[in-house]
Amino acid sequence: RGVLFPYEIERRAFKMAKFATGHRDEALDLVQETMLQFVRRYSIRPRQEWKVLFYRVLRSRITDWYRRTFVRRKILAWLGRPEEEDPEDPLQSLPDTGNPDPSHHVLRQEQRGVLEKAIRALPLRQQQAFLLRAWEGMDLKQTAFIMKCSEGSVKTHYSRAVHTLRGLLEGIRS
Repeated sequence: RGVLFPYEIERRAFKMAKFATGHRDEALDLVQETMLQFVRRYSIRPRQEWKVLFYRVLRSRITDWYRRTFVRRKILAWLGRPEEEDPEDPLQSLPDTGNPDPSHHVLRQEQRGVLEKAIRALPLRQQQAFLLRAWEGMDLKQTAFIMKCSEGSVKTHYSRAVHTLRGLLEGIRS
């Protein structure tokens, strides 16, 4: 049957999970759990449905992660234990050899960091609507199916996300 998903979808799903969790390892676990659950439940479905179904499973896994994390934080706070911090990803510090101009690389890296921070700052539903519509190119109906909500809700979440991001990113346009 060939490869289930192209590398690009896996990479983008990881990035989406990392935006949601803020933790590299948690994001890797979520994508792996999503792949396993997807294969178990939906691999017999027609290939053209896979992308939408995959992102629906990913959204559910992210929502479950938020619930577990909320409970864990409550318990740790009650016990008086601090939560562990996620270490910096060592691959993020490697230089980009694609462009020989270091100032261009630094500027793009700073812009990317500001954009990622702005997306992470969005409420979860807005973040999901934005990433699915703008980044993954899903249409309104597909996004509503993935997010388990109405098309009107998707429009609202997406509009609010775009408005918030425009406000946060006004100063970094090049």
